[in-house]
Amino acid sequence: MSIVLEGKLLQVLPQQSGTGKNGQWVKQDFIIETPGDFPKKICVSAWGDKARELTEFREGQEMKVSVNIESREFNERWYTDVKAWRFEKASSGNIETPPPPAAEDIPPASENDLPF
Repeated sequence: MSIVLEGKLLQVLPQQSGTGKNGQWVKQDFIIETPGDFPKKICVSAWGDKARELTEFREGQEMKVSVNIESREFNERWYTDVKAWRFEKASSGNIETPPPPAAEDIPPASENDLPF
């Protein structure tokens, strides 16, 4: 499942690294707090290059994080991972929708245009 979380970067936890069967790995966990009447704190993991991208953000900054959510079972217990795959700076203020093009800006249809 892939979703976009938007909120404030509350805390960047200490970076973790090591060596596995596929070589070196780097993991950076961070906490984002969602807005609203009942804000939620969510721990998200950034791996590899995404862990390095996280350094572009500061605690207290608004951000958008695209994540994949996946659960797995181990020894009859379930564990859920929230892994970041894209970071964006949150827009400040409302997003304005551009106005539709004026009639004079739309080119006339030609006889070679397809009907669909």
